[in-house]
Amino acid sequence: MAKVSSQDLGSQPIGKILIKQAVPASIGILVMSLNILVDTIFVGHWIGSTAIAAINVVLPVSFFIAALGMAIGIGGSSIISRALGSGSKDKALKTFGNQITLTLLLTISLVVIGLFFADAIILSFGGKGAIFEPAKIYYTIVLYGVPFLALSMMGNTVIRAEGKPKFAMYAMMIPSVSNLLLDYIFINVLDFGMEGAAWATSISYIICFIFIFWFFLSKNSELKINALHFGLSPSIVSEIASLGFVTLARQAVVSITYLFMNNILFDLGGEISVTAYAIVGRMLMFAMFPVLGITQGFLPIAGFNYGAQNYHRVRQSINIAIKYATILSTCIFIVLMVFPEAITRMFTTDVEVIKQTPNDMRWVFAATPIIAVQLIGAAYFQSIGKAIPALLLTLTRQGFFFIPLILILPKFYGELGVWISFPISDVLSTIVTAYFLNREVKTTLINQPV
Repeated sequence: MAKVSSQDLGSQPIGKILIKQAVPASIGILVMSLNILVDTIFVGHWIGSTAIAAINVVLPVSFFIAALGMAIGIGGSSIISRALGSGSKDKALKTFGNQITLTLLLTISLVVIGLFFADAIILSFGGKGAIFEPAKIYYTIVLYGVPFLALSMMGNTVIRAEGKPKFAMYAMMIPSVSNLLLDYIFINVLDFGMEGAAWATSISYIICFIFIFWFFLSKNSELKINALHFGLSPSIVSEIASLGFVTLARQAVVSITYLFMNNILFDLGGEISVTAYAIVGRMLMFAMFPVLGITQGFLPIAGFNYGAQNYHRVRQSINIAIKYATILSTCIFIVLMVFPEAITRMFTTDVEVIKQTPNDMRWVFAATPIIAVQLIGAAYFQSIGKAIPALLLTLTRQGFFFIPLILILPKFYGELGVWISFPISDVLSTIVTAYFLNREVKTTLINQPV
């Protein structure tokens, strides 16, 4: 593998470096998403459709705690990208050490709290009726592995900030493959049921952590920290928090969305509707992998060039990222509009679930071709360190539009009101993001020194 330097982010042609960053990120997200997808298929066929709903109840809780690691990772990586771009390596090293300390302190504390209040949390997130027992089994075991996942998610963003996207891809692929192998052994061969699915997931998190730990100890990483870097610096912690809060707020809103969706759908359609949402949710994670890969690839490029004051390259990266992401999201839209029933049948043989899910899926993805502007626009503000607009734009879709819509529309349209809330919120949030992104480009990036 050719050695990649962070300086390539500021010198190679934007299209070339975006592809170099985005393809490994996309593959990593693809493998991780396939892991979740196939994991759900295994659970649905080997344990039952109720088990799919049970995992859907647990995911927002475990992912929120793990998202602390991603939030700290993205917030710190924005600082690291700009520090490397401006030649301030000492600040980059101190930031990385602070990221590790913060991730450990916060995630372990939340896991302890999460285990103590397990029953109440599961019930509040829709783990009712037949869903409760399998959800509790999965929840308890998976939470033990969440700190390792948080550290892995934090480390992965730092690897990308260094300009090492292939290693970031490997970090996502290794645990995904191991999880699928362990699923087969624990669920199908040893017949451990939900316990097997949970242990396969937790062990895969640990494997991911081991790989990332090795990366930073090896010669592949430019960030060689020592014990002094772990001491928390108030200024760095404040900057990490202000930028990372964007990601954490987004995941918090996602978790709140799951809370509302699972409860509203359970009241309207019972376990079948919750299962349908679980399947559609897996497709949201899986189908969007190339667009999310473009977004992940765009972040360090924009951050590095902004830090280096190469504003013309920042403008180029925005335009090219939106163009590529729009093409890919349109292709995704076409596939999901044409084959929703075939996709649903991969997950379950339950006739009622198969009957309901395809129409729900079409509504959820109806506005997919336009979302590139929203994703890239919010990512831009985060990459350059403008925390408040990044936060507001990140929360626009689900926080400002989607959650109010799912609380209002079902009162008039029943369950249909839940599903049409998806495209309406996509359209509204894209319009808002496009306005602020266009204004930012005109006032900040145009007529700046190049």
